[in-house]
Amino acid sequence: MSGAEITVSKQKPTPVSVPLATLIGRELRNKGKAEKPTVKHGQAALAKKGEDYFLIKPECQRTSGSLLTTFSVFAIFDGHNGISAAIFAKENLLNNVLSAIPQGLGREEWLQALPRALVAGFVKTDIEFQQKGETSGTTVTFVVIDEWTVTVASVGDSRCILDTQGGVVSLLTVDHRLEENEEERERVTASGGEVGRLNVFGGNEVGPLRCWPGGLCLSRSIGDTDVGEFIVPIPHVKQVKLSSAGGRLIIASDGIWDALSSDLAAQSCRGLPAELAARLVVKEALRTRGLKDDTTCLVVDIIPNDRPVLPPTPMKKQNLISSFIFGRRSHNSRSNKLSAVGVVEELFEEGSAMLAERLGKDFPLDPSSGLFRCAVCQADQPPSDGLSVNSGPFFSPASKPWEGPFLCSNCRRKKDAMEGKRLSRHAVTA
Repeated sequence: MSGAEITVSKQKPTPVSVPLATLIGRELRNKGKAEKPTVKHGQAALAKKGEDYFLIKPECQRTSGSLLTTFSVFAIFDGHNGISAAIFAKENLLNNVLSAIPQGLGREEWLQALPRALVAGFVKTDIEFQQKGETSGTTVTFVVIDEWTVTVASVGDSRCILDTQGGVVSLLTVDHRLEENEEERERVTASGGEVGRLNVFGGNEVGPLRCWPGGLCLSRSIGDTDVGEFIVPIPHVKQVKLSSAGGRLIIASDGIWDALSSDLAAQSCRGLPAELAARLVVKEALRTRGLKDDTTCLVVDIIPNDRPVLPPTPMKKQNLISSFIFGRRSHNSRSNKLSAVGVVEELFEEGSAMLAERLGKDFPLDPSSGLFRCAVCQADQPPSDGLSVNSGPFFSPASKPWEGPFLCSNCRRKKDAMEGKRLSRHAVTA
């Protein structure tokens, strides 16, 4: 080799061209992974009568086989007068709810359809159980968690509370106890039921308010075939969106709530993992009241991925105004407000017992088949057989039979019975 100088040319690597759609897709996927919370749960129970059941389904999917569409379901079923209604609801309610949601919806549309589907699923489950001819009944508190959005549907007095950052406890359910709910007492009597206490020898009245016939202390449940149809399965539904700080749900039967207030239940387990928290809530209820009833508790933590456990929060003063915790409520509608740190955004709340008010009006005729689909049981029927929930007496100005949703004849009879428009075939004389 000569002493000639050899020069090596350093070329810059040619950049790899990546389509913009691919970059956006990666960004959205990474964003979803960062924002999607972790859901951890715990369960504990003590049995007195053996009529409490629960459901834990942490990995349901909106689209089968797609991990990106995962949601969780947690539920409590507190049976009475036997266990058959609680078991039937546990085994069938989730499928009945999901069957009432149209296929192919995106996440936001799916969440918007969920409250109405919960109503249809509860009513369908009740109709199916009553057809079995068994007389037990059950409360239901049914919770669906999709990322930061929590939807709760309930009948009866099994409660769900939310404990958020800041130590303020919020009730996500409404107790349907006749003793405590004046609006429900008025509805029952307007539908043909009677409300009163037990009469003992000498004419003295004892115990809580009950509805007659049947003597049930609740105004809403699934089952209870031997009680008048004014005991309805139409749930109170509330949907909220948590901030990225997360929160804790405590779902429990009345064996807990008869012993502990919502605040005490939340305080007794703050800062502890969900499994231990559930056991401590049950232990505290037992210490306070003793084992007087079945006592079942689910604790569900919705927490950011970077935290192993929901951190403890100091107890706030009791005179906090709820509007600081919840965004302004949009009753029976969805809010456009965005969630902020430390704020729970209320998306939907409705508790009416009138089926027509809960199902909406957008159930059109299927042009491909020419069939109407029942908004409750999802059965298809020709237009001549389908009846709108808005149908009234022939030529009545209030009758709007062309407006949906549409009900099959069986579900229409159920609707009329719940509204006191005919005597229930299940009612018995007290």
